[in-house]
Amino acid sequence: MCWAACNRLAHIAARLGRTERAAYWHHHAATIKNVILKRGWSEPKQTFTAAFEGETLDASLLLIAELGFLPADDPRFVATVAAIERELRRGDFIFRYTEADDFGTPQTAFLVCTFWYINALTAMGRKEKARAHFERILALRNPLGLLSEDADPETGELWGNFVQTYSMAGIVQCAIRLSKHWDQAICESCP
Repeated sequence: MCWAACNRLAHIAARLGRTERAAYWHHHAATIKNVILKRGWSEPKQTFTAAFEGETLDASLLLIAELGFLPADDPRFVATVAAIERELRRGDFIFRYTEADDFGTPQTAFLVCTFWYINALTAMGRKEKARAHFERILALRNPLGLLSEDADPETGELWGNFVQTYSMAGIVQCAIRLSKHWDQAICESCP
């Protein structure tokens, strides 16, 4: 996110015609990116990791393409998504991480991470798999169409804070990305 902040500040400064500030922020974004690419990538694991020279994963790595850090077809991003599938996926759910924290070992999946995964699949061109996964998660909604913060990976039972904005924003983001563009939808209905 430090890279994203500097990158966005560079774009804003350029748009405002502040070329000196744009160069300043672009330099910092490039420096941060180089450090992340060197220290955040684990060659033995073939994945980006949650921390520099780390071994563990965090589902926020699914945002690498979303933020524009790397393109969705970059082999390192594709490998990171595969590693997250192997290590953080439990059934239809993606855990944020699986290491014990102040509350112990996570028992429920933070739903927004599953939506990040669906968006990553979509960005990589695996739209049918993403759509099927999205539909299974939508089936968890309560009668009002709402989701909580977490879900039990074995039962699908909703847990945690309710109603959860992250989960609802995840639904909206996935629905937009999985929908046809207006020009495609209009052309399909043309005679």
